[in-house]
Amino acid sequence: MEQRVIAMGGGFAVEKHRVRITVLKKCFHKEFVEQYAGDPAKWGECGCFEVGQEFVVSGDRPWDMPVGFCGWAWADIQKLVYGMSRGGQDVFVTCCTDGYRPVIFKLEKLDA
Repeated sequence: MEQRVIAMGGGFAVEKHRVRITVLKKCFHKEFVEQYAGDPAKWGECGCFEVGQEFVVSGDRPWDMPVGFCGWAWADIQKLVYGMSRGGQDVFVTCCTDGYRPVIFKLEKLDA
């Protein structure tokens, strides 16, 4: 198990792992849309992602949102991606915070 590290000015090393983000599932809560959202006919599953779609975040710049990723979803998961890139958990499942049409993501630390 090889870890990527770099020396920092303070004399300590920081792990740098790439993180793969995989879209596991797209949900749509029609009952909530019909009850609470305006103009329910215009709502549907999230159109930003497809199930199985993958994105890889660089270990060198884990704060950079992947090209084509939803900005709202990135705001929800970026702290988890950053933590994994610096040595956190190997695998984690999370989601965006859209209550009407959440997307479920699997995060995997690579190079671990």
